Amino acid sequence: MGAHSKGAVRPGSAGDTAPMPAVDSALRPTATGRDRYFDTLRAVALVRVVAYHTFGWAWAGLVFPSMGIMFGLAGTLMAKSLERPALTVVKSRLRRLLPPFWFWGLFVVVAMLVHGWMPGWQIVYWVVPLGDPPGNAWGEQAWEILWYLRTYLWFVLLSPLLLKLFRLAPVPVLVLSLGPILVLNFVWSGPDNRLGTALWDLATYLFCWILGFAHRDGVLQRMKPAAVVLLSLAALGYGGWYALSHQAESGTYDLDENPLAQAFWSAGFVMLLMWAKARFRIDFAGLTRLKRLDRLVTVFNARAVTIYLWHEIALILAVPLIDQFWKVPAFETYLPLESQWFMFGVGWVLIAGFVLACGWVEDVAARKKPRFLP
Repeated sequence: MGAHSKGAVRPGSAGDTAPMPAVDSALRPTATGRDRYFDTLRAVALVRVVAYHTFGWAWAGLVFPSMGIMFGLAGTLMAKSLERPALTVVKSRLRRLLPPFWFWGLFVVVAMLVHGWMPGWQIVYWVVPLGDPPGNAWGEQAWEILWYLRTYLWFVLLSPLLLKLFRLAPVPVLVLSLGPILVLNFVWSGPDNRLGTALWDLATYLFCWILGFAHRDGVLQRMKPAAVVLLSLAALGYGGWYALSHQAESGTYDLDENPLAQAFWSAGFVMLLMWAKARFRIDFAGLTRLKRLDRLVTVFNARAVTIYLWHEIALILAVPLIDQFWKVPAFETYLPLESQWFMFGVGWVLIAGFVLACGWVEDVAARKKPRFLP
């Protein structure tokens, strides 16, 4: 589905595509009811994801591990939401996630059918993505990002049990949450099917999700600063070393190609971010004084699912659109049509169009009045 595929996620990997379903208010909200620290992290994660899929920078995950951060934020928000009855929370998450997915999926599925795809019974995963929805090679660049929704959905379903286990022994459970990725990497690699793929992704980000619980319950704030810093640096060190020392296996140090390195690097990085917020009470409340930037962060958070789902299609469409620019002599002379930065800009223009045209589905899913922009 289009020629551009830089930064594409390999099947079965915990790839770098970001977020982001169902956003709630977090800890230490501002007067507007939002925590701008978390909101800003989420917005930066979205920008970084689009940049990664445009430029394919292998180092991007080391600088800002978007997915680990997003799962950490989601874990915090899930723990907060579970102050209400678990069934109510799970239903709310499904209601807010699935309609935007169905709306987007309708276009992708129809396009693949037109291009010769013949689905089997696995098409049920286009209704509820508990497994990777099937598709053909033509549409792969569009549908391969759905690993994130599948992983998020499983974490939502498992969270009532995970939170109970965590609260029985917070620190031991947090530490042991790195165990599954070690088992899969060194002992048993799991089945070579949808279940195996799901297990790898869940294991990769389990620590970050439970770290969100630890932040919400104040566990990180009660830990000794030296212990948090040392553990974080140890995890970063091991994750970075493993990525660099195993380049021969995948041909790159890109964390998206190395789930174990991704798990440990994200664990250390997100722990420092969460601990710093709790320790120093960072809330970015001053962002509200920068009205345009604050407005942009608001839109990114309110339309996070739309941006996430449609960004690859925007990048796909940017290629033939730029090809048309070459036919205009003035554009060929004065515009940097060969630059990936130009493609990045065109991609964001198209993403903005999708936000205006499709973002209202998120409002409907949240039982709000549909609007072009929040």
